[in-house]
Amino acid sequence: MDKQIFNLKNDIEVLYKRNKNTPRVALCFNLSLNDPVPNPGDYTLMTRLFMQGTKNRSAEQLSEELDRYAIEFSSELKLDYLKLKFVCLNEDFDKALEIFEDIIKNSTFEDFEKEKIKLSGEIQAQLDSPRARVVDNFYRNLYTNHHYGYTNTVISENLPNVTRDDVLKGYNTFMHNSRKVIAFVGDLDFEEVQDKLNIHFGDLPSSIDELPAIKPPILKEAKTVEIIKPDANQAHIIQGWLVETASQNDYPVLALMNIILGASGLSSRLFLELRDKKGLAYVVRSSYDVARLCANFSIYIATEPKNIEVSLKGFQEEIDKIKNILVSEEDLENAKNNLIGKWAFSQEDNNQQAATYAHYAITGLGFDFNERAKEKIKAVTPEQIQECANKYFNDRYVVSIIKP
Repeated sequence: MDKQIFNLKNDIEVLYKRNKNTPRVALCFNLSLNDPVPNPGDYTLMTRLFMQGTKNRSAEQLSEELDRYAIEFSSELKLDYLKLKFVCLNEDFDKALEIFEDIIKNSTFEDFEKEKIKLSGEIQAQLDSPRARVVDNFYRNLYTNHHYGYTNTVISENLPNVTRDDVLKGYNTFMHNSRKVIAFVGDLDFEEVQDKLNIHFGDLPSSIDELPAIKPPILKEAKTVEIIKPDANQAHIIQGWLVETASQNDYPVLALMNIILGASGLSSRLFLELRDKKGLAYVVRSSYDVARLCANFSIYIATEPKNIEVSLKGFQEEIDKIKNILVSEEDLENAKNNLIGKWAFSQEDNNQQAATYAHYAITGLGFDFNERAKEKIKAVTPEQIQECANKYFNDRYVVSIIKP
């Protein structure tokens, strides 16, 4: 079989998929985020320090060895999980596994102070971008008092309080109290992959059965938050609402509404109305950002400062239109084809496929979520789009604005 699911001896669930005649394999190892969530910056620093040396290799040795074998290693902190991944040539799978095991089990986190200073500088550089700043401001206010709202500004404020002991505690929490999943995609024999994963990772602390019970964020009222940036030459605006996430019934409807409104490029309604017809925008689009506990639907525009109010009015006009006028069957069918095509394009290689499978599995949706979701997408009706628009485009939203 080209695709199989099995468990390691410590109950870590693994998806194996064979893509024949591909020269590089990809392996993604995800560990669930746990409750209680620590202070902002603890997990962020921990994630960065995985590349800064182990008990067996210095940071320089680690970097040199990965370069020598052309192994791509990455560690990334998501809203709901820690993602560790490598991509390597088929013939270097053993070496990649050996290094990957060393990083996971033996990282020393010794360059803590140096990495903390580096992170602080990088955050300040990123926040110099008006686009990054308006997004940061949006999420900080949308997810107030929740770890989803641990944006760069929140992390930067708390960074001086983070200690190496906090990082070590975070690491131990991930290792000993998390759900763990692995996705392997490549052209190697199933038995070989199964045996080697058990050898390298079968002695890790067992994967827990249930995902941690973390409360979702709540937005009780409308907020409008402005930032004045004197050197900005245009205004950036985001307006967004909390909506249902991928585990809930409205997911396929929201995903299609996003395509219709602003995620299909030149053919989207926001682009045609606000940029082409009204000339308001340099950039305009919508987003449906999905996490395990909730999701948000947002509209973004970059425009001249004098156009802030008329742009927000333009948002409302397009929202009113989709709330009151049924989407045509043709527009809906085009949106379905666009979305399914985007998904196919985003999973063309082994690396992308491993990351997608592991993402859905660690968030509790199952390795096969994409396949099941496609069938639900195909069944969405114009009436469902209208019903969804009226349900979620309410008076509880966040407007984030940055302007000169």
